[in-house]
Amino acid sequence: MTLDEFFGIGVTTPLGSHKFEADAIKAFARKYDPQPFHIDESAAKNSVFGGLCASGWHTAATWMKYNLATGMETEGRRWRGPGPRPEFGPSPGFKNLKWLKPVYAGETVSFTRTGVAHRPIASRRGWRLLTLRADAFDSTGDKVLEFESAVLVKVG
Repeated sequence: MTLDEFFGIGVTTPLGSHKFEADAIKAFARKYDPQPFHIDESAAKNSVFGGLCASGWHTAATWMKYNLATGMETEGRRWRGPGPRPEFGPSPGFKNLKWLKPVYAGETVSFTRTGVAHRPIASRRGWRLLTLRADAFDSTGDKVLEFESAVLVKVG
């Protein structure tokens, strides 16, 4: 098995779906993003959104939850390569985060990830930088979230 196969380069993996309930939207927002259109239904109704919607950070954090729950060894991609199984480390960050459409209370969002690329890290022998594309879609199929995520992976 190659690292491209294991990392799912060019493969889109479904991560699962999540229903964004009004109470959970408000609870997240009160802790992390207390803007009126995330915590108060009547203020939200009179806002540019016209209704209570989840914080973009809530949708991004939910993608991460589903991403970690799914793991990389999915869809028959079990490590069978030379050497030890790759070990996933921390993320050095993300880029190109876009909240493309509001996620309203009651909406179910489906999350995916696609392996984009990986490369060796010159300053860390035996480590690679894996790039993933994160996407989320509402029940009509419209994309509501996208970003590129990076993760450090120890190989060998």
